[in-house]
Amino acid sequence: MKQFAIIGLGAFGLRVLEELLSITNEIIIIDKDKDIIDKYKDLAKAAYITDAINEIALRKIIPPEIDAVIVDLGGKIEASIMATNYLKKMGVREIIAKAQSDEHGEVLSMVGATKVVFPDREAAKRITPMLASSLLFNFMPISANLALAEVRANEYCIGKTLLDANLRKLFRLNVVAMRKVDKGEFFFINDPAYIFTEDDILLVAGAEEHINKFSRITERVQQTNVQSLFRNLFPKNT
Repeated sequence: MKQFAIIGLGAFGLRVLEELLSITNEIIIIDKDKDIIDKYKDLAKAAYITDAINEIALRKIIPPEIDAVIVDLGGKIEASIMATNYLKKMGVREIIAKAQSDEHGEVLSMVGATKVVFPDREAAKRITPMLASSLLFNFMPISANLALAEVRANEYCIGKTLLDANLRKLFRLNVVAMRKVDKGEFFFINDPAYIFTEDDILLVAGAEEHINKFSRITERVQQTNVQSLFRNLFPKNT
């Protein structure tokens, strides 16, 4: 079973703890605040009250074979850099560190972080597309050119089969799965003759630009030729 350590139980560290608990209890938590450790120690395999910039303590606490360490020291930029550097020198394979700014993130990468996370920025990226479209329920950036999104079936889809809708060709989107509005579980669509209805929510994968364009299509689809719509959405120079 994989083993993880979380250094600093800020908002990001606690969220990671909650998510990791769904797959393992092999978690070590570290924070210098006794009250925080007392509150969450029963959730972890081991809990330690110590300062993250205490290299000797970290070497004793974190086993060399650990799978990943998450660093969330809030606004303590210098401490997070030092802790990340110690972990790198200890040979930790995966170091995920929370950054406060681009500059902070750049230094974290330089001293050993294998992944730098900007929680506020990533949260904004997920929320902004949903504010722009009433059809977009959830949005998760995966990389610079790929995102996953829950999009309600729009006027273009409703009444068409999966084959006729041809979202991959016309909108450059892949339908990964689907669920109904009143149900939380997704299921795969294997039948090309499946007909979309107004209570369908599609889990699609594609570029953020294409997801946004598709989610903003409204009644105007009914008033225009599909080929013309396609040309408007995806000019030749894009």
